[in-house]
Amino acid sequence: MAVAGIGQCCWDILALVGRYPEADGKEEVLALEEQGGGPVATALVALARLGVPCRFHGVVGDDAAGDDIRRSLVSEGVDVAGLVTRCNASSQKAFIAVEERSGRRTIFWKRPTGAPLQPEDLGAEWLEGCRFLHLDGLMTEVSLYGARQARGCGIPVMLDAGRMRPGMREAARKCDYLVAGEQFARDLGWDGTPAGFPGLAERLGPPVVTVTRGERGSITWSAEGVMEVPAFEVAVVDTTGAGDVFHGGYIYGLMQGEGLRDAIRFASAVAALKCTRLGGRTGIPALPEVRRFLAERGGR
Repeated sequence: MAVAGIGQCCWDILALVGRYPEADGKEEVLALEEQGGGPVATALVALARLGVPCRFHGVVGDDAAGDDIRRSLVSEGVDVAGLVTRCNASSQKAFIAVEERSGRRTIFWKRPTGAPLQPEDLGAEWLEGCRFLHLDGLMTEVSLYGARQARGCGIPVMLDAGRMRPGMREAARKCDYLVAGEQFARDLGWDGTPAGFPGLAERLGPPVVTVTRGERGSITWSAEGVMEVPAFEVAVVDTTGAGDVFHGGYIYGLMQGEGLRDAIRFASAVAALKCTRLGGRTGIPALPEVRRFLAERGGR
């Protein structure tokens, strides 16, 4: 049974630097990497490395970056039959500068020029054999359509809400799991406290709402109440893609029938291990590595 994803894919160029230079300055690059990126695409790569069949629905242009994005997914075993190539268009690209000492990164990105994916691009049998749907909500029309179709078939939906975008509130009400960045929650008026979290979650609408907070872990609201799960301490090299990988690990845990806390703890472990390498995908672990890590940290 597969996980389907609808959303962004990107070609990332990452530069590791000792420090960020000031304006008009220069800084020698310590390491340079190129690899695939994008929230949903990277979450599916994480799932694929954990042994879950995945298929991706998105858009690239007919350029070299589009070819690279496609190859990067195929090399991970992700089904790209739903990856549409727009003619005379450029693919999404990003340049990411990572500061060596802190692991902080600054992202410069350019959106694709091709038309967004449309519901008719999905095909009639796009949900066949699907057990979970993952969205980032960037392409509003197809995201809403996909969420309605999946829920109508009894397939759970997770939404990656990194930033507030048009249609995101409506998409949130059509999903089962909302996983948001802290800035998304604060944009909606959350004061950052556990006491204020249930009100935010109830306004958003999904049965389960999780907000990731980087090194401070995550906070989740569900019918069980509010729970906080700490992050794992690791030697951080780069946080690029940590949230995307967290989503993949979260879905994996849920698909294994884990309780919420255990699923989130598993997701936190996968994301932590990713952060030990440069790039959003290089450090994504396989299942045995995650299990060893959790065993060493006193859990499953």
